[in-house]
Amino acid sequence: MRGPGGCWRRSPRISERRDRASAAPRRIGRDEIVKPGTWILISSAAVCGAAAYVAPWLLGVVGAPARPVFVVGLAAVAAGLGMLPVAWLLNRDAARMTRTAARLAAGDDAPVPSVSALSRPAAGALRRVMEQADQDAQVVMARMRELEIRVRISDGDRARFETALEALPDPAIVTNGYGELQLINAAAAGLLGLDREADLSRSVVEAIGDESIRRLLIEAHESGSATHRARAEIAVRAADAPPDAPGRAHEAIVATLPDPTEPIGGAVLILRDIAREREISQMKSEFVSKASHELRTPLSSINAYVEMLLDGEAEDPEAQREFYTVIKSEADRLGRLIDNMLNISRIEAGITKAKHEDVDFVKAAQHAVSVIEPQARLKDISIRIKSGSLLYSAEADRDMLHQVLLNLLSNAVKYTPENGRVTVTIENDETTGSVMTTVADTGLGIPPDAIDHVFDKFYRIENYKRVAKGTGLGLNLVKHIVETVHGGQITVTSELGMGSKFTFLIPYTRDGARRLAA
Repeated sequence: MRGPGGCWRRSPRISERRDRASAAPRRIGRDEIVKPGTWILISSAAVCGAAAYVAPWLLGVVGAPARPVFVVGLAAVAAGLGMLPVAWLLNRDAARMTRTAARLAAGDDAPVPSVSALSRPAAGALRRVMEQADQDAQVVMARMRELEIRVRISDGDRARFETALEALPDPAIVTNGYGELQLINAAAAGLLGLDREADLSRSVVEAIGDESIRRLLIEAHESGSATHRARAEIAVRAADAPPDAPGRAHEAIVATLPDPTEPIGGAVLILRDIAREREISQMKSEFVSKASHELRTPLSSINAYVEMLLDGEAEDPEAQREFYTVIKSEADRLGRLIDNMLNISRIEAGITKAKHEDVDFVKAAQHAVSVIEPQARLKDISIRIKSGSLLYSAEADRDMLHQVLLNLLSNAVKYTPENGRVTVTIENDETTGSVMTTVADTGLGIPPDAIDHVFDKFYRIENYKRVAKGTGLGLNLVKHIVETVHGGQITVTSELGMGSKFTFLIPYTRDGARRLAA
């Protein structure tokens, strides 16, 4: 490539240009003042002149028989001496073109070499070769630049892909086209016991111990299709689980990855734990079943008594009043059941807004006792509140606290035989920074196998269903109000035939509730 000033220049895409600003000034030689052809003529004329000058003398010395040979020799010597300048010029031109080519090859700017007319064809050929080389170099550099852009895009895509896989809560594994592990996210490493560095580039067969996962990945590779997709339900046992532990149900999704040069570029497998979803689904089914049963019981009772009234089976006012009382009681039971279900659902969904204020627990207990006392008097059950002279108050929702006390007192009265006792004890627990309230009775007690289930939804002790009616939601609601809404704790102790004791803690402040929960 010929640039300004008549210089050959190497393309900057092949190598960096060197700074020529400090280079020494170029010296002009005599051959650039006097044309090379002139030097050849002068040199030839000098040789011919010398030969003409000495030829007569030499011919006089040499004898007549040898003169023809001598003339031929003399002509040859004269021709050889005349060619010396030509050889010198050609050698000089060759050296200049060699230096120019070497400098161009090194990436330097090179001046146009000054050559004689004899070397101009060679210089032209050199020019064409270098021009073609420069064009080829530009094409190569364009391709290199395109490849560099593709590599950067590929690296960026890979980084984003790795980040997305790492952010997944589900285990994910990626293999290359040879069935070797290329990416392992943290969830997969934890579940399958893989080393995210040591196991990379190991084959699926060697690295993965779970047979189901190996089979899915091998089938994906053997499919030879870049659009292969498969979904299967498999049981996966965690690497840290005991050998005899059953595997948890997982949904495995595997797909092959495309590659422009190969049938497939690898495979990706994602595992989704569906065991928890099944448990939730089962819990929902059980809840609907139990709720339907509990709702049906009062409705059936109401429907039966309404039918008897319509059939005229209660003719006298006293029988009608009895029927109306049963209907009212079952309707109230149905209303309580629906209210409890709604309250529990709101608390579990986190949409219940508690109105926290300073509540005196002694006064709250007195209010709840006044509500339940008529029911207790029917069975000659005494209810007593025990507290000291201190102030027993905490930040709580007054209405919800009343509901907790009312539920615990109602259960105590229902499951305590006649002439029994119910005691409400209120004291400050400085260790936990809470007001501690205990509701104890002298009732039937709770069987040991039922202690862990008394706070479950719709749970009722089978042998006690005839003793008293209930929804099976009261204690579950109590637990949610104490622990979920107020950040407290509730426990139960019981001895069969001797009674039960329910104790709950409500922190003095909401900050204390967070510390107690922690």
